[in-house]
Amino acid sequence: MTATQSPADAPATTPAAPVNSRGRVILASLVGTTIEFYDFYAYATAAVLVFPILFFPTGNQTTALLASFGVFGAAMIARPIGAIVFGHFGDKHGRKATLVASLLVMGIATFLIGLLPTFGQIGWFAALMLLVLRLAQGFALGGEWSGAALVATENAPAGKRAWYGTFPQLGAPLGFIIANGLFLAINLAAPSREWFFEWGWRVPFLFSAVMVVVGLWVRLRLVESSAFTKASEKGAIRKLPLGTVFRHNWRELVLGTFFMLATYVLFYLMTNFTLSYGTKAADLETASAAAQAAAEASGTAFDASAFAAQFYPGLGFGYADFVTMQIIGVVFFGVFTLLSGPIADAIGRRRLLIWVTSAIILFGLTFNLFLLPQLDPKFTGALTQAFLVFGFMLMGATFGPMGALLPELFPTNVRYTGSAIAYNVASILGAAVAPLIAVALWAAAGGEPWPVGIYLSAMGVLTLVALLVSTETKDVDYEAAGVSADGRLAEGEAEAASL
Repeated sequence: MTATQSPADAPATTPAAPVNSRGRVILASLVGTTIEFYDFYAYATAAVLVFPILFFPTGNQTTALLASFGVFGAAMIARPIGAIVFGHFGDKHGRKATLVASLLVMGIATFLIGLLPTFGQIGWFAALMLLVLRLAQGFALGGEWSGAALVATENAPAGKRAWYGTFPQLGAPLGFIIANGLFLAINLAAPSREWFFEWGWRVPFLFSAVMVVVGLWVRLRLVESSAFTKASEKGAIRKLPLGTVFRHNWRELVLGTFFMLATYVLFYLMTNFTLSYGTKAADLETASAAAQAAAEASGTAFDASAFAAQFYPGLGFGYADFVTMQIIGVVFFGVFTLLSGPIADAIGRRRLLIWVTSAIILFGLTFNLFLLPQLDPKFTGALTQAFLVFGFMLMGATFGPMGALLPELFPTNVRYTGSAIAYNVASILGAAVAPLIAVALWAAAGGEPWPVGIYLSAMGVLTLVALLVSTETKDVDYEAAGVSADGRLAEGEAEAASL
């Protein structure tokens, strides 16, 4: 300011737009997915231990388990619907409000599951209510993951998108450890089996309310990313993002779906199937006694001859022992999730995933080597633990880069919708049917796990083909994608803006 200028003549300064700090971005993307995956794992664990007895007492263990897994899989059907709804609002009105809404829906549904009456109290209406709340969980998760991934990657420094994208992915192993650790603690502290089936299983679902409050506090402090703000200022926001993404990005939708296929199948085989197989009795006498005790606890009749006719063996571990082994494996899941980010930033997402998917295909061929009971129980335990460690290492290595890869396939104005649909349609093709197919293959093979491994390898081949026909995305311009340098819509997109 010169001597002749008055303060009123001084040029106005524009205040800097608020930005999210690195710690806020990491915490907001991590805490929400941790809660969401905690809620999902709480159901997955109960689907194996509790729900077949309390909500689906058919008198046939295979039918009851399949019914329980069927309701588990139903949530996957709701996920693409949630992806479309939350993606629409996330691409039109911003990421923050959408993430808050998805967290609220998931938290309320999970809390209400903990208050449900059982089959013994209201009959099949209990199963219907469980299905409705499970669908609400799936609907919420359909919008959660993509929003969290966008918060992380749209606020990432240059060259570190894959690294930042691993933090929402880290919510999966953390949610698993918290949910299963709590189930394990309650199971060990339960004064009786009857108490666990009456009240103990409800505690993890009710506890989710505390976690949701923490998640809401973190997410309400976020500000919108610069990528979304710039897209809005340039007039690139669509009235109907769904129409735009299907019209102009259908190839990316297909590729993204198949990128996630092997990841989803591996994910739910390592959690749901292995828990069923690992804790299933290895001999008929032990299984029959446990089934009779469970039937008495739930007030249902037990037919020993019918049970024997449809019995198929497992590894025979106790629940506490096997969940502890799973938690050890999931630690490697978390470590390799974080390690995958810097590697994907250095060599590219596609190159890393081609190698990891090839390893998943080979891993699927080893199920009989690792998972058949041995003459010495010590060898069975060691081989099973090695199986869980290897499987979860691969899970981290394939899951980690997805937090950056799927959003990078789409421009800013349809990024929420596109990445959410690809991620959640893959959940139908992979996760929704994986537990059902695994149990059916396991039973058809008389208790041997090798067909389940072949199924995983086949899905890995489909993912590998998708990766081989794709191109690398790590150098895509995240903020300019879909908008030309002069601020106008990119060529070929102007017509879509009117949709």
